[in-house]
Amino acid sequence: MSEMKTTEKLTPHRKLVRKLVLLAVGMFGFGFAMWPLYGVFCDLTGLGGRGIKIEAEPVSMEQSDRRIKIRFDATTNSALPWEFQAIDKVDTVALGKMSEALYLARNPTDQPIVGQAMYNVTPPEASLYFVKTECFCFTQQLLHANESKEMPVYYFIQPDLPEYIKEITLSYTFYRNENADAVAMMADADAATVTSADAGKQ
Repeated sequence: MSEMKTTEKLTPHRKLVRKLVLLAVGMFGFGFAMWPLYGVFCDLTGLGGRGIKIEAEPVSMEQSDRRIKIRFDATTNSALPWEFQAIDKVDTVALGKMSEALYLARNPTDQPIVGQAMYNVTPPEASLYFVKTECFCFTQQLLHANESKEMPVYYFIQPDLPEYIKEITLSYTFYRNENADAVAMMADADAATVTSADAGKQ
């Protein structure tokens, strides 16, 4: 009799364990699928700069008489104590013409910091016609203590941009790379040691 009661008590627990195992497997599968799904989402929306075309070399493009307004935004993640801004907030460019936008970054701290810029274009569909040939966002950026640096972007808008798109916004957000910070600080320390040693020899 007691064995039957024990079995009856175990049965609900077994069902609960099965449900928890299935839930864990489902969550793992969902997490595994998140990255490709996120990639598809970015391709469709232009988030994170996905969809923007990149050309390693300047290309010859027939210019159009049509002109479009470009807005330039600049922000930094809260973990990055830089000052970052677009030098010109707005520009009007001809479609197909190679153009330049300048951003300015400053590290007001007393230590070297490495940042990486992420970008996106709005409206999202405009990213399919936005072509970059050179950008500071392609590589990590090191700013030494109290250093300022102009950061250019070279781009053009394809002439077949849909007529209903009247304005484009190019946005950048800088994030801190703490692992690269440590490497930069070690390099600065080594350089300071060498300088001190050379000064001692004189």
